[in-house]
This record gives sequence, C-alpha cells and structure tokens, in this order.
Amino acid sequence: MLALGAETIWLGLNNLRLHKLRSFLTALGIIFGVAAVVCMLSISEGASADEMRMIKLLGTQNIIVNSVKPEQTTQASEGNTTLLQYGITRKDVELIRTTVPHIKQIIPIKTVAYAVQRHDRVFNGQVVGTSPRFFESVNITVSQGRSLCDQDEETCKGVCVIGDDVRAELFAYEDPVGQAILAKAYGNIRPYTVVGVLERVDTAGAPAKGVEERNLNREILIPYRSADQRYGDTTMRRTSGSREFMKVELSGLYVTADSLEHVETVSEMVSRVFEKNHEKQDYEIRVPLARLKLVEKKARNQKLMLGFIAGISLIVGGIGIMNIMLATVTERTREIGIRRALGAKQMHITVQFLVETVVLSTVAGLLGIGLGWASAWGINAWAGWETIVEGWTMAVSFTLSVMVGIFFGMYPAMAAAKLDPIEALRHE
Repeated sequence: MLALGAETIWLGLNNLRLHKLRSFLTALGIIFGVAAVVCMLSISEGASADEMRMIKLLGTQNIIVNSVKPEQTTQASEGNTTLLQYGITRKDVELIRTTVPHIKQIIPIKTVAYAVQRHDRVFNGQVVGTSPRFFESVNITVSQGRSLCDQDEETCKGVCVIGDDVRAELFAYEDPVGQAILAKAYGNIRPYTVVGVLERVDTAGAPAKGVEERNLNREILIPYRSADQRYGDTTMRRTSGSREFMKVELSGLYVTADSLEHVETVSEMVSRVFEKNHEKQDYEIRVPLARLKLVEKKARNQKLMLGFIAGISLIVGGIGIMNIMLATVTERTREIGIRRALGAKQMHITVQFLVETVVLSTVAGLLGIGLGWASAWGINAWAGWETIVEGWTMAVSFTLSVMVGIFFGMYPAMAAAKLDPIEALRHE
C-alpha cells in the first residue's frame, strides 16, 4: 500500500517534470497573485506605520491647542502699522488648570522669533519657548549635549536646544554644543548658548513632518520663562512695506491627561473652556489619540480592501490551474484507463492529480513570496515609499496559495478518478 502511494506521488511529480513549461505557465497565476498580496499589503503597512509614528510622536495622552489667526481679527491700525490680537491666553491656561480634572501637566509653547544667526550665516527657523517637560511629552531626545532642564527655566538662562537642520546649516563641521547663536526678532537680538541638538525627526516619509505640522529639525527651543521675559507677547512681521504686530500670549499648549482613558474627557472639557472664553475661532484643538484610532481603523479597512483585490488574483490563478488540469485529464484519459485496469483505485488517481496541483501551488506560493518581497524592496528603493513585509503576510499568502491549489485541483482530480476504465481504454 505504501509502495503504491509512493509510486502515485512519484508519477504526479514526474508528470510535472516532463512538462516544465506548461507547469510554469500554469503556476504563473498563483505566483503573481501571491506577489500582489505581499507587495500591496507591505505598501499599506508601510504607509500606516508612517502615519501612526507621526501621531505617536505627538504623544497619545496629549491634547494639543494652537493659536490660529482668525479670518476677521480685531485690529488697531495706525498708518501702515497693524496690531492683531488673538489666540491662547494665560487666563485660558489658569482656567484649564483649576477646572479640568485628570490633567498631568500643561506645557506652554511661545514662538518669539523667526531667524537665528551665527557669524555671517542666517537660518530661517522658529525660536520657541517651552518647558523642559516638552521633550518627554512628545517623545523626542537629543543626539548631542542635553535637553532643557528645570534650572534653565527657573533662572531664565540664555540657552537653547537646536534642531538637526539648524546644526547642519550653522555648524556644518563643528560641534555646536557650547557655541553661541543670535535669535533675531524685530528690535530684539539675543544671544543663546547651544546646550543640545535634537535627534533628527523623520516621519511620514519626509523629515519636514515632525510634531504636528511643525518641523522640529528647523526649530530652536529655549526656556519658556526666558521667552516670556525677554520678548513679551508682541511680535512683528513686515509684509509689503507695512508692519504687522501680533499680540499672542501663547502660540500653543500641550495638555497631558493622566491616562489614556481620560484623554477624550479632558479634550471635551478643554474645548468647552475655549468655547466659553473665545468669541472668535482663534484656536484649534487636536487630539492625537482620536487621530490614531481613526488611522488604525482606516489601516484595517485598507488591508481588507487590498487583500480582497489581491485575493482575486489568487482565484484567477486557481481557475487557471483547474482549466489546465481538466485539459490534462482529457489528454491522459488512456493512461488513466491503463492504470485502473492494472488495479489502481480511484483514490490513487485522485492523489496523483492532487499531488500535481499542490506541488504547483506550493512552489508558486514560495516564488510569489520572493517576487512580492523583491517588489516591495524595489518600491522602497526607487520610489522612496516605506514598505513593511511582515511574517503574517507571507504566511497567509502562502497558506492561501496552497488552499487555492487544493480547492481548484480537487474537481479535476475527482473527474479523472471517476472515469470509466473501459471507456478510458477506448479513448484515442
């Protein structure tokens, strides 16, 4: 019995070997189907990972409030000079601190200048005052030196931590730590000593994306109290020969909830505080956790959609296998009749044809995984898209290819086994 089973399997493999080109063409559908599943899901996984990494960089326990210039802002004009007043106030911060429960910390953000200089080089980047806790809140670290500390804040020190682009532009071949730069605001030029350099922030496929739409690589972070005392609340920009003064007490806030469970509750209460105290829509509130949940849901739906589309390729490949195997049954009818006359049972005929389809689909699945991985690597190398080929993707694709081979090979195998031996021997 074992010898007969081994002989049946050998006959199936030998038939594939004798018709190499036909076997390869039969397997092409499965190869491309598996490759499509692996490649498309790797693209989807890479895109989702990029977006999720950017959102997680914002801090999933944070509620981010930004000052936004409204379309119709109260203005006080004198000649070509305009004063715009809008945005987050210290009163807002105090109300949030005293009325909203489940808050771990409130981190202020204050933009005070838009350029820094060293020797004859000028770099256009934002000078931002913030708390030392900002670094921990948004999960960023320094690659050189140190971050801001409580002592810097308490003593209003003239120190700063610079982004990687600032380092590359102003200190291309030097160690920036301990060096001085000048922050240039209108009528206010202040020196700052560099104490640290931020790790480069690369998210969403481009370094220009960092914390929210800000680019941390181009920012200069100084202690919040230094920014508040040295610059006040009014900044100036020149536009088309006129001067525009903007009075903004705080550029932004990072309100950190004490746990993930309280993020939505805290965000709703913070929103009510601003709705009550701001007649104009001069602020915006963003909740990274809500965005993360939305992206995760979107990623799941995208995987299902792409998997379904790629799965159609597998089904088409399976239909191709079935068609070829049915043609093979017709071609080998006389051979089947001879085997049945010599004592082979229906099970042996079924196994012989199933061996062929399973071997075809297994080899095709492995080749498809290799082609899909190579395609994902090529897209990453040439197009710059991040692609992630995960183990479960390859395992599912391979399992599906084998199942497709068995499913679509079963009918031809059973059709071959049910042939009448006498009629099969008469077949020409």
